Amino acid sequence: MNTLTSLNAASSAKSAHAALAAHKQIEAVTKTGAVNEKARQAAEEFEAVFLNTMISQMFTGIDGDGPFGGGKALGVWRSFLTDEYAKSFAKKGGVGIAPEIYRTLMAQQEVGANAAPAQMEAKS
Repeated sequence: MNTLTSLNAASSAKSAHAALAAHKQIEAVTKTGAVNEKARQAAEEFEAVFLNTMISQMFTGIDGDGPFGGGKALGVWRSFLTDEYAKSFAKKGGVGIAPEIYRTLMAQQEVGANAAPAQMEAKS
C-alpha cells in the first residue's frame, strides 16, 4: 500500500508540474500575442504619422476660398482632417510601410531575445 501511495503522489506531482508548464506556455503565447499586436499597432501608427506628414505637405500652399477660407481655424481643421485621413489610410493598408516596420520590429525582438541568454551565460 505504501508503494501505491508514493506512486500516486509522484503521479500527482508530475501532473501538477505538467499543468504548471502548460500554464506557463499559455502565458508565453498570450504575452507573445500581445507583444505582436503592440508591434503591429506601433508599425501602423508610424505609417499614419508618415502619411500625415506627406498629406499635410500637399496642403501647404493652399489657402482656401469661400466663407470659411483662410485663417487659423482652417489650419487647425486641416490638421485634424489630414490626421484622420492618414489614420484611415494606414488602417486600410497604407502605402506598405507598416508591414516592413513590423517585420523589422519582430526581427529586432528576436535578436534581443537571443542576445539576453548569451549575455547571462557570459556573466556566469
